[in-house]
Amino acid sequence: MEYQFIRVEVRDDVATVVMDRKHELNALSFGMLSEINHVFSSFLKDGNNVRLVVFTGGDECFSAGIDLKEAPNFTAEEATRYFSLAINTYSMLLDYDKILITAVSGIAFGGGFNLALMGDIIIASESAIFGHPEIKYGFNPLLTPLVARIGIARSKELTLKGEPIGAQEAHHIGLVNRVVPPEQFRDEIASWSKQLVSRPPEVVRALKRSFDVVSRLDAKAALEYELEMTAMLFNIRGDIRENMKSVIQRKDLGGKTVCS
Repeated sequence: MEYQFIRVEVRDDVATVVMDRKHELNALSFGMLSEINHVFSSFLKDGNNVRLVVFTGGDECFSAGIDLKEAPNFTAEEATRYFSLAINTYSMLLDYDKILITAVSGIAFGGGFNLALMGDIIIASESAIFGHPEIKYGFNPLLTPLVARIGIARSKELTLKGEPIGAQEAHHIGLVNRVVPPEQFRDEIASWSKQLVSRPPEVVRALKRSFDVVSRLDAKAALEYELEMTAMLFNIRGDIRENMKSVIQRKDLGGKTVCS
C-alpha cells in the first residue's frame, strides 16, 4: 500500500515509521491515523520479519495531536468514526507484541503525546515538549498510559494544569528513557534499535505480556505468573541452557567462577 501521510522504511528486522504532515505539525487527521493503524497492523501479519519498530515524527516535530482544522468540522458520525479508529489504534499499540521505540523531537501534544506513550522505550531530543492541553478545550486526555508510566500524582498535575513540560523534566519524572542533544538524536535511536532488535521475539512477547498482566494482580499472584512464565520459557527454548553455559565459560578463570 502507498501511504500519503507517513513514510515507512524496513531495513533488516527494523521498521521505521515517520509521520509526514510537516506543514500541519503532524496533526492526527483521520487519514494519517488510518495509515498509522494500517502499517502497524501489517507488521503483525504472519510471515512479517519486523522485530522492532521505530515510530517518530522526524527531527522537528512529533505530533500536535488531533487536527484542529479537521476536527471542529466533524459531524457526529465522523467524530464517532474518528474516535473508534483511535480506540482501535491505541488498543493495538498497548497490546503490541514487538518492541516499539517512540522517538520524540519537538512537540508531542494531546493525541501525539498519547502515541509517544505507546513506546516501550521513549527517546527524546532536547527539543521535545510534552503536553496534554485537552482540559483547555473541554475534554479529557488518555490517562491509562500516562498513569502507568509516571503515576497518579504527576498525571493529575500534567492533565489538570494542561501546561507543557520540556524533555529534561520529562526525563526527571520518568516519562522518557533518554534525552539527547538534537545532533545525537538519530544516533541514539540507531543504537537502541541495534541493541534491542536481537532479542528473541517469543521472549519479547512473553515479557511484554507479563508487564501487562502483573500490573493487574496482587503481589503473590504476580510472582506466581512470572515464575510460571519463566518455567515455560526455560522448558520450550532449547538455547537457554547453552546460553547459561556460555556465560559460565566466559567467567570461569582457572576453574573458579568469579564476580565480574
